[in-house]
Amino acid sequence: MLELKGVSKAVDGQVHLHPTDLTLDRGTMNVLLGPTLSGKTTLMRLMAGLDAPGQGRIFWEGQDVTGMRVQDRKIAMVYQQFINYPSMTVYDNIASPMKLMGVSPREVDARVRETAELMKLTPMLDRKPLELSGGQQQRCALARALVKNAGLVLLDEPLANLDYKLREELRVEIPKIFEASGAVFVYATTEPEEALLLGGRVATLWEGRITQFGPTAQVYRQPVDATTARVFSDPPMNFLQVSKTGSKLMFGKGQAAPVTGKLRDLPDGRYTAGFRPNHLEIGRHSGDAVEFTPTLTVTELTGSETFVHLDHHGERWVGLVHGVHALTPGAALKVYLDPRHVYIFDEGGRLVAPAPYAVAA
Repeated sequence: MLELKGVSKAVDGQVHLHPTDLTLDRGTMNVLLGPTLSGKTTLMRLMAGLDAPGQGRIFWEGQDVTGMRVQDRKIAMVYQQFINYPSMTVYDNIASPMKLMGVSPREVDARVRETAELMKLTPMLDRKPLELSGGQQQRCALARALVKNAGLVLLDEPLANLDYKLREELRVEIPKIFEASGAVFVYATTEPEEALLLGGRVATLWEGRITQFGPTAQVYRQPVDATTARVFSDPPMNFLQVSKTGSKLMFGKGQAAPVTGKLRDLPDGRYTAGFRPNHLEIGRHSGDAVEFTPTLTVTELTGSETFVHLDHHGERWVGLVHGVHALTPGAALKVYLDPRHVYIFDEGGRLVAPAPYAVAA
């Protein structure tokens, strides 16, 4: 078990991580999700012992390791910027940590070949890292971390340089490996989709603070506040000022939806509605859908889907719609929102009513 108690970090007076409490159990996969500069790498460096916290203590299996050198901790780290030994073959790169630990040659060989097969590196074991592609070099660095059987494994966006197919395969296989090993697995990413694919538990970070920590699906479906909802949505969640009046939720001039679920218990007043880009539709698919007519600013075609960037009275929205659509920037575009997909936040940004579909899911 890894425990962080009141851990914080500041550099030259600038806070990189606010006081943080976090407990990670053995055999679990824990994803750190947040944008660039949210504090993910700072948190991982503190966990590893590469940096010392300004305040707070770090415990491993009940032992205070706050001042312990990284060399004395049983950890493995892999970064997006891979590091290999250029003078060694791929085989020797993977084997190097086990040789330092005194593992028998027979076990070294077996574990190297097993891990190389998983990483699709078997044909390259006799090559030097500089003879490999960037993605193959990253796989070599990842394989070296896998064979260490470390108690704590820290992966800082390790799959960013890999091709799509291999990335998808490893997202499935890596959690299985570490769950079986009993290690504490920490994986940093900026991509909400990757966090959902990896599963396990997720800690969402924003400006040096953990905003929520829990089972990944639960955090996605029921974010505690608007900040967490923004972090756990790509593109970020859209927002709109609304008001509750009696049995109606008012979205604008004459635009209303019936109050259902937990909304019935809310006092009348002003709130913020949040909805994800994939829930904004060009065609009406529900009789209860609320219609808006924002201005289309930009379209992005991804092949099977289209991102539509919209301006709704100064609010910037993004919609993700299926198919390729020929749309004219600068023109008004009718879009529809099913109220069942709306989250309601109070004026302080705290979630007061999750989307009904999220609660039922």
